[in-house]
Amino acid sequence: MDKLPPLNAMRTFEVAARAGSFTLAASELGVSSAAVSQQIRNLEDWFGKQLFMRNGNRIALTDAGHAIYPQTAHALGEIAAVGRRMLEGGLRTRLVVSVPFSLAELWLAPRLGVLLGSFPRMPIDVRVEDDPVDVVRQNIDLRISYGDYHYPALKMIRLVHDEVLPVASPEFWQRHGNGAASLADVHESHFIHTNWGPNYASHPSWADWFTAAGGSRAPDPSHGRRVGLSSLAIGAARLGLGIALGQRVMANADLEAGRLIALSSVSVRLGQPYCAFMLPAKAERADVAGLVELLGKTSPYPPAFAGVLRSATA
Repeated sequence: MDKLPPLNAMRTFEVAARAGSFTLAASELGVSSAAVSQQIRNLEDWFGKQLFMRNGNRIALTDAGHAIYPQTAHALGEIAAVGRRMLEGGLRTRLVVSVPFSLAELWLAPRLGVLLGSFPRMPIDVRVEDDPVDVVRQNIDLRISYGDYHYPALKMIRLVHDEVLPVASPEFWQRHGNGAASLADVHESHFIHTNWGPNYASHPSWADWFTAAGGSRAPDPSHGRRVGLSSLAIGAARLGLGIALGQRVMANADLEAGRLIALSSVSVRLGQPYCAFMLPAKAERADVAGLVELLGKTSPYPPAFAGVLRSATA
């Protein structure tokens, strides 16, 4: 057998590279920062290459570090999977899905309903959490994220590139709209604004929508309603609290049921697609593949994939 690098040092390298900090890596591994630094030095001596650039408390991967990180993360994930299979006696107990807060209720839940409608005994564990998550350490089968850049060591499948359009409840528009069904003269207090937070800069605003519609209006968020989740914006519009710039994949069920109406055919595409991430070995599993197929649709649909999932519940 070829000579192997020190596995403890490889594990330390993977955690430090993912965390971007020796201190955070030490916390995850339950050791001191000095121990992490020593393991990294041992690995650099073994390879004869510098793996991190160090600048005070900050670290960044060198070219050599970038070169070995994807294979390292994949290999350690496969080793962890072998251990779980042995400990579980080869039996799969559940499908573990990790999803951001905004997508859980209005996007993921209806599709899980379709899945469980055909296979009511399939055990599923849904974890609602923001990026980044440790897919390997937390034994996550499928991570759903906004953007295709979060987990470079994992297999990535693009699900849907969503768009936003103005939506409101029919009752609200009847009370506060106008005969021409135009948004140009709607009072600023009636607009619902979504605050995406400091980590996101590619979500369209009301100003972006008006530009796409050929106008120049830029409603002031301080004069309207502001919410912290795209799903909450849709819920607020459904309850008649204003006009939301709603994501289509989340609003489709309400639009089809008549609980919301689209106030324009003009839409604006999000800056990034929604993507699924998983270990390559898990992408071939029937339950994972079936859910990925469902998530790639813009709205829930009748289960036409029973054959794909049959082996998952056999």
